[in-house]
Amino acid sequence: MGKANPIVRSSFLSGTVKNSVIKLTLRLPDLKARACLRPEHGPRGSGLTLSRTSLPRLQRWSLALSKGSIWIILPIVLFFLFSYASAQQKPSESGDAEFYNNRGMAYMDKGQYDQAISDYNKALEINPRFAYAYSNRGMAYRDKGQYDQAISDYNKALEINPRYAYAYNNRGIAYGDKGQYDQAISDFNKALEINPRYAYAYDNRGMAYRDKGQYDQAISDYNKALEINPKFAYAYSNRGIAYRSKGQYDQAISDFNKALEMNPGYVYAYNHRGITYREKGQYDQAISDFNKALEINPRYAEPYSNRGMVYMEKGQYDQAISEYTKALEINPRYGEAYSNRGRVYGEKGQYDQAISDYNKTLEINPRYAEAYNNRGNAYYYKGQYDQAISDYNKAIEINPKFAEGYYNRGIACGGKGQYDQALSSFNKALEINRRFAEAYSNRGITYRRKGQYDQAISDYNKALEINSRYAEAYNNRGNAYGDKGQYDQAISDYNKALEISPRFAEVYSNRGRAYYLKGEYGKCWEDIKKAQGLGYKIPPKFLDDLRKASGKQN
Repeated sequence: MGKANPIVRSSFLSGTVKNSVIKLTLRLPDLKARACLRPEHGPRGSGLTLSRTSLPRLQRWSLALSKGSIWIILPIVLFFLFSYASAQQKPSESGDAEFYNNRGMAYMDKGQYDQAISDYNKALEINPRFAYAYSNRGMAYRDKGQYDQAISDYNKALEINPRYAYAYNNRGIAYGDKGQYDQAISDFNKALEINPRYAYAYDNRGMAYRDKGQYDQAISDYNKALEINPKFAYAYSNRGIAYRSKGQYDQAISDFNKALEMNPGYVYAYNHRGITYREKGQYDQAISDFNKALEINPRYAEPYSNRGMVYMEKGQYDQAISEYTKALEINPRYGEAYSNRGRVYGEKGQYDQAISDYNKTLEINPRYAEAYNNRGNAYYYKGQYDQAISDYNKAIEINPKFAEGYYNRGIACGGKGQYDQALSSFNKALEINRRFAEAYSNRGITYRRKGQYDQAISDYNKALEINSRYAEAYNNRGNAYGDKGQYDQAISDYNKALEISPRFAEVYSNRGRAYYLKGEYGKCWEDIKKAQGLGYKIPPKFLDDLRKASGKQN
């Protein structure tokens, strides 16, 4: 399970299903950490209260001061002192909306969102026109994942104050959380119209563009945020992610380095620099960064999950499972960790455990297309093709542009002998991704099964144009040439496959068959013994035929 390249055996012409695992591992919500109560607490500035005092009213007074009313200075000072004292009193003594607003923020800091919402409710009972309390309550709802309630509160804040840039920013974040990126961008635009120096809004808009796959626009916005605030560590980190998404790993690492120079305790930057090193295949550096992130915050689940991915790619499956399990102990609702652990169980051939983990993933997120795809793979390997096809269909319903879902469904249909349905699925995968070499190769397998050898060879040619190091495609094309009786071309392709992958046992078996059909029994025996030495089982009937034809026993 999870081999990227389909392998074709001479006795069983089947592709290997494709896992969509990269998307599952590069988990970004923590870096997005959308809205924060205070700018210094994270990448999202809300523009809300910066202290325990009643800053909202001070903001109103400052408007009067900006008009030049010198007599307002003393009331400001007195109000500031009164508000500070008020914030220290019990609610029964103050009965003040700002007190409840500020205490709600304190509960937010502690992650006690229900208590925070209760206090914001009390503040709004006292002052129904308290825009900041609506915005703060919206943030609490957003942190609870109740995005519609959050948006409703931001709407109310904006009805009261249509020039409230922070509310536009925070509503944009909530729309982004819902995947409504165009609405999010529209709100960030409005925030920037009101405050063109609002670095957080540029950073947030950049993330919305990034989530849409518009990486150049995202980088442009991060650049603007950094022009306004050259010490904006979060913008460096987010720009690094955009560069990584473009495959520009060195630029990404440079940005993560800058973020860490400004904030040596920035765990998200360590985590994402580690992800970048992993994508570059620099596993030791990746593990080092994940370790640093966990030294700073041992309760940070994502580095455990990402470290598990490194161990999986190194073939150290037990260590990988241990890492995913630690991540899930910290966050039992971490769907991606269940999904990735499921994939490792699949790599170990423990398909029931894999299915169990995918089930848990889908309980947490029923719209997780990749989990349906990967569960379908587990069913495929158990030979339960109908269940596999059902899961691939669900993945495609959720994401109609999911090329791997169509591709895997094609393989499962082929396993059932439904070759026309398989061809249809491979065609759809290739409509979405014209550079999908495995889909060409497996469509070629399907044509070969139907006896359409020229079409099969044409598809193998296309696969090899995309990936000239695709050993399986050379093997498959060799099989098609062998079916046409063109044994020399077949042997040439098997030779190329073995140059790329010298331990590809099936190819030795296939080349041995070609030599057998040419009557070159000595070469045939050499290849058969090599295949057996690599653990490949030769059908007993073929061995009997070879002994009779060659006059040798082995």
